[in-house]
Amino acid sequence: MISYLDTAATMVVPLQEKQDMSDKPVFKQAQPGRAVEDVSLQIEAAIMGGMFLPGDKLPSERELQVQFGTGRGVIREALRILKQKDLVEVKKGSRGGAFVKEADVANASASLSLFLKQKKIDPEQLIVFRESIDKTITMLAVAQGSAEEKNRLYEKSLEFKALISEENLNMDLIGETDRMLNTLLAKMSKNPLFVWIMQAIQLGFSSYDYALYEEDHYRRLTVNNWIDTAREIKNGEIMKALSYVGYHYSLLRKCINEKNGESIDKETRCLTIEE
Repeated sequence: MISYLDTAATMVVPLQEKQDMSDKPVFKQAQPGRAVEDVSLQIEAAIMGGMFLPGDKLPSERELQVQFGTGRGVIREALRILKQKDLVEVKKGSRGGAFVKEADVANASASLSLFLKQKKIDPEQLIVFRESIDKTITMLAVAQGSAEEKNRLYEKSLEFKALISEENLNMDLIGETDRMLNTLLAKMSKNPLFVWIMQAIQLGFSSYDYALYEEDHYRRLTVNNWIDTAREIKNGEIMKALSYVGYHYSLLRKCINEKNGESIDKETRCLTIEE
């Protein structure tokens, strides 16, 4: 099915003609009766199609009025819609105007977090999603990560253990260190999509990982598991690394069940922590 946005994309000048468009209209006349929607969709299509790149300034309000054949109010309302979508930012002053924004992972994360809350996604579904992502990233990290990156991940995991051994725990720093380790791991995949997804996950939700750091027992098990995982990645032991990733999510399930008042098998409770 062809969306209206796809259709709108055909209304703008192709990217290769951008250099020669100074005296040519970029957009088609707006449709009567739905001018605001038409204007916003045409501009959005131009941005998505590469006509305007991040940092580029859109034509002035006056130029847009001429090209779309509309009034100032329609253009301003269309720009307001695009601003709400975080596609443009409007600057004031002599050098002001509407500029295309760089995609912000924090905003994508906030949207994802809101979506999950509204849809009331079950914790188990989040855990399954995170585990599948982490296992894929781990396999790529073993295959694609440099020796320097692997050593750094391992060293940071050892620093993590020292951090949770301090007398006065800084829970904010503990959470930030966990996010940093996850991001380092994702970067080792050499795939920007996994990096962006991981950053969005870390900023918006963490599959209840925070629960593992609230209690000393699980906190120590989790950090030791980070060390084990990083060591096996460093050694190129992919199957062992994956088993430790799986163990992390086994711990998380048990931790959440315990917090929800469900029974915990004795195996996890009796696990000892190697100091």
